[in-house]
This record gives sequence, C-alpha cells and structure tokens, in this order.
Amino acid sequence: MSDKKSNHSEISKKQNSSASKAANRPGMTRRQALGVGGATLASAALASVLPASTPAKAQGMRGSHAGGMGAMNEPKPKPKSRPRPAGKPGTYTYPRGNDFYARSVDDWDGFEPGRPGEHYTPVVVPNGVTLPHKIVDGVKIFHMVVEEFLHTFAPGLQAMCWGFNKQLSGPVIEAVEGDRIRIYVTNKLNTKTSVHWHGLLLPSGMDGVGGISQRKIQPGETFMYEWTLNQYGTFMYHSHTDTMTQEGMGLTGMFIVHPRKETEKRADRDFVMLLGEYDIVPGTYRPDPSVFSGFNTLTFNGNCFPGTDPLIAKQGDKVRIRVGNLSAMSHHPIHLHGHAFQIVETDGGAIPPERRHPETSVLCAVGQARAVEFIADNPGDWAMHCHMTHHTMNQMGHGLPNVLGIDHRKLDSQVANLLPGYMTMGANGMGGMAQHAQHMEMPENSIPMVGAPGPHDYIAMGGLVTVFKVREELASYDDPGWYNAPKGTTATTATRSDLRRDGIKI
Repeated sequence: MSDKKSNHSEISKKQNSSASKAANRPGMTRRQALGVGGATLASAALASVLPASTPAKAQGMRGSHAGGMGAMNEPKPKPKSRPRPAGKPGTYTYPRGNDFYARSVDDWDGFEPGRPGEHYTPVVVPNGVTLPHKIVDGVKIFHMVVEEFLHTFAPGLQAMCWGFNKQLSGPVIEAVEGDRIRIYVTNKLNTKTSVHWHGLLLPSGMDGVGGISQRKIQPGETFMYEWTLNQYGTFMYHSHTDTMTQEGMGLTGMFIVHPRKETEKRADRDFVMLLGEYDIVPGTYRPDPSVFSGFNTLTFNGNCFPGTDPLIAKQGDKVRIRVGNLSAMSHHPIHLHGHAFQIVETDGGAIPPERRHPETSVLCAVGQARAVEFIADNPGDWAMHCHMTHHTMNQMGHGLPNVLGIDHRKLDSQVANLLPGYMTMGANGMGGMAQHAQHMEMPENSIPMVGAPGPHDYIAMGGLVTVFKVREELASYDDPGWYNAPKGTTATTATRSDLRRDGIKI
C-alpha cells in the first residue's frame, strides 16, 4: 500500500510541476492547460491571458473546480425553495404485458436469490472483475465506492481516474431475473455524483439521474438503490451527474442479468467487454474529458492493446460476447476474425431467433449494448478489434505532415550529418513507427503507436484490439500462449517452384 501512496505522490508532483510550467506559458490553450494540470490551473492560465476588460461572466472559470464541470454549472442556492412533487405518491407496479422486454417468468415475487452454477454460468471479464455480493434476508447486497485511483491502461501508460471500487471499467454487476437487489454507493470524490442503471426497468426514484430522480450523492455520503430485477439482458451503469466529466474520468460499468428460466442453451464462455475512450496527453497523468474528438486512448474494459487480456475458448464451446459502449463520442464496429456470429441481444432485450442473421462485425453505438453468440469451431489466434482504423492505434498524433510515399533517403543522409541516427518517420506508413517507438525517447507516461511482438512479426496495432484464442484441447482457460499452426496452414514466402508451377511471373 505504501508503494501505491508514494507512486501517487510522485505522479502528483509531476503533474504539479508540468502544470506550473504550463501556467507560466503565455497564450496557452484551455485544452493544454487541462491536460497538464487540471481545471484549477487551467483557470489560472486562462485568467492570465484574458484582457482586463473581459466581462466577469467570461472570467467565470477563474475559480477552482476540481470536481468537474457540473459544479461550475450549478446555480448558487436561492432563498426560493425547490419545487415540490405534485399529486399523491400512489403505489408502484412494474410494467407488464410488453413483449419487447426480455422476461422468462411472469411474476418476480418469491424467488430465492439466483446462484452461480445452478441458475447461471458466471460471466468472464477480461482485465476485470465481477462485483462481490452477500445475501441478507433474501436480498442480494452489493457495495460500490466511487473514488479516485491510479489506473494502468497498458504497460507504460497510467492515469489518475475515477472509478467504482478502483476498477476501470467498474466491476460487472451480475444477478438473476427475479432477484431483489440492494446496491450501496459510497461517494469518496470531492464532488457530487449519482449512478444510473442504463437500460434497466425500475422505479423512477431509483433511476439515478441527479436532480431529476434523486438528490445527488454528496461527498462522504452513501446512498442505497433497491428494486426487483424484472427482466434479463445486457445492461450498463454509469454516473448521471456531470456526465461528460464523470463518465470521461471512468465512472462506467456493465450490469448483466441472467434469465430465471433458461430460454436457450447457456454459453460455455460468456465474455463481457465495455468499450471506452479517453484523452491522455503524453507526459500527463489525467484524462481530459472536455475534448470532443481525437481521443487517443481506446479501451476494452479499461485496457488498450498490448495491455488487453485475450479471450480463451475450447474448440466446440458455445461463446457469447457481450459488448457495451460508454465511449464519449465514438461508435465502434467490433470485428472478429475466423468466425461468424449472430447478434442475439440488445440492451433493449433479446432478439427472437427468426430475426437473427449472421455477421462478422457488430456495430455498437454510443450508449448501446449488443450480445453475439457463435460456436468456437475454428482453432487459432484470431484478432478482435474495432474496424475504425484510427481506433487501433495508441496515442496517435494528429496534425502531422503527410510524408507518405516520399523517397526520404537523400534527405536522411544529409540530415544525419547534423543529427546522427536521424530517420524520417511515416514515409512508409505508421506500422514501422510502432516498432521504432520502443527504441526512441518518448514523452513520459506515453505509449504512442506502441503495439507488441507477435509469434511471427511485430503487431502494429493498439487501442481497441484483443485476441480470441481457440484451442482443440485445454487443461484450463488460462492463456495457452500463441497458436502452433499445423504444417501447411500458415501463409509464407512463395518458392520459385511454386511460381513456375502456377505460371506466376514477377
């Protein structure tokens, strides 16, 4: 624990040092200031460049707002009391008779708490965990703590994030249709928060929208959410107070509800993947949630390749992959190599079998969840990644000169007289830069373009990439290493006899 504290302290010193340098730089942009020192120092930097005649309203950012933008937007308390709810409270009943809701039973009263192995097969969370629970008087009890912590996105890249139980993404909540659940949320941030249960059917007062359905959770407070799960499916949860800031800092997670009665054969491997995106300026240690595009750190369950855990399955396993997207701005077409699947579920409910169709990519838009199923019948190591090509690079720089296709050999030889070892980068694409980046001096706390060594060559990908590994035999579901392909099943250099045989002239 002492190591973590000293590491945290060291990072804070580095942040403060870079921030104070930034604040003394004239004409600094707001994004640069936020990236190196947080909103407080950004305010100071902006104040230093604003003319003295700037109206007070425009200078409103001078104050300290380390708790995010939401605190800035809240009006000052007025003597006038808040509006009171109208009408009588009445009695709440869960909506019924709607075929769109995925339900395996008609009534949700009187069920015992669902048990793993008996009522469901527990999900697998690469790079993550499920939230522990206990049972008190027939109710499943969960506890989440909202706090700041140091998170590692991949080897070489860390940042101070906000999360549930020091997890990014937050721990997966797993339960069964008909369970009565009670979730305690303790706020250890220095700002207000709340938790919204995305896609779940529940009483309005449990919906978690700060100011509309509940009072916001003050720093140091613990709130209690409680309802009976009356549907099954793939859902999410996230902050719904100052959402741009708080989701952008990491307050997101997945919520899985299994059917009380089996509607189809259970999956042997049930994976949960939450998509996210963050902007971490190289050399800094805190995401900037105020950007609108160009996010440079894209994640599966809070990790980017090469820090993503592989998905492991045995040949013949029925596999389900649940994907949720709580990115700030980006939709993600997730593509799986070597297999075709069917989209079986959205966050709105199950898709009837007659409406399913085969795909190899599933588009998951912001705020959506999708579940796909297939049989892992094709052994090997298969890439699974977002097909937005810029989403498969780490901390990719923008605004660089385009030197693609230029013959830079003469330039390199001349510049090398002044700068020994100089080499123009990018003339043959970005892939080579990933490998060279390992041997170059890079900004502190950054992994620009970085990929990883593969069994055959360097893997020039990062960000939203992982590997799906299928094996004929497995002693366990631990990582079996790279696939040893049968002879004659790997692409390789064509021989002269191959070319002559098939009449290929080169």
